[in-house]
Amino acid sequence: MFTNNDINFEALKRKAYNGRWAVQEEGIIPLTAADPDFRMAPEIEQGIIEYIKDGYLSYGPFSGLPEFKKNVAKHFNSEKNGSFCAENVLAVNSAAQGMYLVAKYTLNPGDEAIILDPVDFLFKKSVETVGGVIKLCPVDHKTGDIDFEKLVSLINPKTKLISICNPHNPLGKVYSKEILIKISEIASAHDLWIMSDEIWSDIIYDNKQFHTYSSVSDKAKNKSFTVYGFSKSFGIAGLRIGAVLCNDPEILEDFTEKSNFNSTIEGVSTLSQIAGSVAIENAEPWLKKFLAHLQNNRNLAYEILNQSQILTCNLPEATFVIFPKIENGLSSEEFTEYVLHHGKVAVVPGSERWFGKGAEGHIRICFSTSQEILEEGLNRIIKCF
Repeated sequence: MFTNNDINFEALKRKAYNGRWAVQEEGIIPLTAADPDFRMAPEIEQGIIEYIKDGYLSYGPFSGLPEFKKNVAKHFNSEKNGSFCAENVLAVNSAAQGMYLVAKYTLNPGDEAIILDPVDFLFKKSVETVGGVIKLCPVDHKTGDIDFEKLVSLINPKTKLISICNPHNPLGKVYSKEILIKISEIASAHDLWIMSDEIWSDIIYDNKQFHTYSSVSDKAKNKSFTVYGFSKSFGIAGLRIGAVLCNDPEILEDFTEKSNFNSTIEGVSTLSQIAGSVAIENAEPWLKKFLAHLQNNRNLAYEILNQSQILTCNLPEATFVIFPKIENGLSSEEFTEYVLHHGKVAVVPGSERWFGKGAEGHIRICFSTSQEILEEGLNRIIKCF
């Protein structure tokens, strides 16, 4: 199901953008954007077809289709130790939009937000787009551990928001219940909002347990938003479908109104919501097989890279990206450019633009492809030096 023969390369070269097959020169292997090379689960495809058979694509409820909201809540409760109901869910146009809307709701221009360093660039982008000021809290590259002493020292009267990425992109760290409780205690003591990006929470290895942030304590339920999306686990990034979850219905109602999701100014395609709902309800067997394939690819990448003497890495607990350290003295940008031109492989540099100041000296490699493509790409990187 997840071999080279299962990849439609011609389709990818027409449709896979964001640094991937459709924008790279012929012969280049793109191990860049975190987007699977495999087609969506057949259950999702069939669900979309069934939905449009009667020929109607009418307006849906402003906050989301009932079945979508119900299935998202159920998914979090059964798989992520959540305590949500359908009324705690708002359908949004991707997790990325959810992050932006949370920043817009919690921050006024000049307010400060603490984000992890390194972390995906969308955290920084969301805060700066609404006029907020970024404060970086270091994360250990090897362990993924948060520097809590530094975190607390960053808090001042201008601080309004702490944003966490769990599981962490690009380090692949899954934060434990105990760590999340510690974050909630800090936030509660200083009356801060928490935004927990949990888009990677379906891609966790070795049966490691995951706790959605708001579930870990009563303090965590207060002034917190959870952001979720379908682009990673179900490969439907082009449908732009995600969700914002909040245990406090009054806060979510206010958030919905201020985010313009209480009218047709904003709103999510009903077709996208059907795809997300069907993914949760019917595509779990496919997801389990996908996860097994990814775990094999993770192990393969870890083994090849750590034998190379060119790159060294830690074993990700989650996600389908790996974040090796460059061992030959090149900067992240220099290394990326070199392997693109000499090895014909595209990867993401660990530059400030993509992951923050703390990412320098690393690259990010996406392994949600076939074993054949991954092995070829990694060997090209190593052999070009």
